[in-house]
Amino acid sequence: MSETPAIRFEAVHKSYGRVVAVRRVDLSVAPGEFVGLIGHNGAGKTTLLRMLMGVLHPNEGRVLVQGVDVHADPVEARRHMGAVPEEPAIYEYLTAREFLEFVAEVRGGGDVGAALELAGLHADADRLVREYSQGMRRKTALAAAVLADPAVLVLDEALNGLDPPSAARVKAHLRALVDRGTTVLLSTHVIETVQAVADRVIMLAHGRVVADERAADLGEEGLERLFLDKLAQSVQAGSGER
Repeated sequence: MSETPAIRFEAVHKSYGRVVAVRRVDLSVAPGEFVGLIGHNGAGKTTLLRMLMGVLHPNEGRVLVQGVDVHADPVEARRHMGAVPEEPAIYEYLTAREFLEFVAEVRGGGDVGAALELAGLHADADRLVREYSQGMRRKTALAAAVLADPAVLVLDEALNGLDPPSAARVKAHLRALVDRGTTVLLSTHVIETVQAVADRVIMLAHGRVVADERAADLGEEGLERLFLDKLAQSVQAGSGER
């Protein structure tokens, strides 16, 4: 029997009126894979991940996490998932430590001290989040996402705004989690980040999957060339449709 995918999009389609954001995307991510999701601004990356997080509902198709339909059983699906949205919302009148303790209570456990250490927030753990910079807020959101050791991590531009030491620490931690069997789906427009951490690269352009490659097969310059070539092909295809 085949292994249940950690993440599965089944012919997922999402439009806003006449604007199509995601066009019948069909893809799977296996347990223990580190996937980098890339694409131009407006490619549909955030819409796809919001459907995975259960924030948006597809017009057509299904989204599953660990075999659980995200929209039919959102509570069960979220038990398996940790997520950092593009614009994370954090209770501003809690300290980072209080916020993580709250998350640990809701999720049924988690090592708050280890999460603070990962995010590099120990020295500022007892300051109110409202006093934090955007980078520190993102660190707090990352700490909350990994706190309960979920089977699947969904990260939408989650490394943006991190200082280099924090980014390096988080990348190393994510790699270690993947090596232990965690599935990571990281959306980013920074090609260098994908080259540094991902096993597999999926590219969206104008709402479609236009490339799905093993990162090791692309080489140092291959990912940038793939991005530019596929983007140009997608623009031409879109012009032909009109």
